Amino acid sequence: MSRYRLTPTPAQEAVLRDHCGHARFAWNLAVEQHQQWHRGRKSAPGYLEQCRQLTQARAEHPWLAAGSQTVQQQALRDFAKAMTAFLDPANPARRPSWRKADRSEGFRIVGRDGRQWDVRRLSRRTGEVWVPKAGWVRFRWSRAVPPGVKSYRVTCDRAGRWHVAFAAVPAPDPAPDNGQRVGIDRGVAVAAALSTGELLHVPGLTGPERARMRRLERKLARARRGSERRGQVRLAIARLRARERDRRKDWVEKASTDIARRFDVIRVEDLQIAKMTRSAKGTRENPGRNVRAKAGLNRGILRSGWGLLVRRLEEKAPGRVEKINPAFTSQRCSACGHVDPKSRESQARFVCTACGHAGHADVNAAMNIAAGHPTHLPFPLHARGGLRDAGPVNREPHLLASFTGCE
Repeated sequence: MSRYRLTPTPAQEAVLRDHCGHARFAWNLAVEQHQQWHRGRKSAPGYLEQCRQLTQARAEHPWLAAGSQTVQQQALRDFAKAMTAFLDPANPARRPSWRKADRSEGFRIVGRDGRQWDVRRLSRRTGEVWVPKAGWVRFRWSRAVPPGVKSYRVTCDRAGRWHVAFAAVPAPDPAPDNGQRVGIDRGVAVAAALSTGELLHVPGLTGPERARMRRLERKLARARRGSERRGQVRLAIARLRARERDRRKDWVEKASTDIARRFDVIRVEDLQIAKMTRSAKGTRENPGRNVRAKAGLNRGILRSGWGLLVRRLEEKAPGRVEKINPAFTSQRCSACGHVDPKSRESQARFVCTACGHAGHADVNAAMNIAAGHPTHLPFPLHARGGLRDAGPVNREPHLLASFTGCE
């Protein structure tokens, strides 16, 4: 996807918001129809039947007929594709869920150049895209529009910014053919440590920006729900979070491009990020422990962009990214192969208890990942000869304690 910043006029913005509302309305109706199905009942209507129902609804409701039929039908087509992906046993996706106002705002247009939509360049920094009912909407021409594009999607984020994304699959970065391989260890203190010794840090909010975020969050907690003041505070918070998200995405794009162009083989840990960031609050009968610290750790993991970095590497270097079992990678000495949890003295320092090799703990783990060492190791024996039960290994034994004071 090639995304550009839209700059609509106030009148055009009103039309775009109507398109977003109509697309969300059609999508949610399709979700409701499929949620009413149960075993023994006739299946929910498909795309063609839903299009016929949409035509009848447009005839009965003038507010729906005032919108673009292309936008509304495309929302139904997108839902049909999402259901097909959900029911695919080979590669199942998540079930399509409800779209909420001010969160999932967007619509898609499909057509051919000069027919349902078109793109043209006005100047060195400005271009225009044709949107039904809105006319020519300007956008920032930050780079050339990919040729042969057949569709685009207009979105509005929670900070009120409009973007247009043209559907085009860019060519992958060519392999350097130098035979070099690299291991990447992902963490919170260091977002990505390379086996070459490089430490990459994801940029976030500055100190004054974090202080302002805390003030706004306290102000939001005091604001009355539904008030204009609460809406203004929410918009200010959304803009700060959008700024942080943009910086993280920019860092991921630059780091992934650099790594894909320098190394032939890229090895990363096969981490289950969704499970690692699951809440630890537990239930009322069985409450969790260190809930506040675990919540801070979860926020730190999500802000580090672990999943986005690997996804962009797989897209830019297809077939060259290998996932390695993360077990024992932070406890193994990259010099002699000795495994001992005591070798990791702190979050950043690793000193092998066998050979005395010392270095940065994350770089040591990245070197183990690059080597692709087997991780299914025999566990030590008890004095009576029985196998010692191996509990879950904490890759980052000092992370949880460092997040105890997080709010």
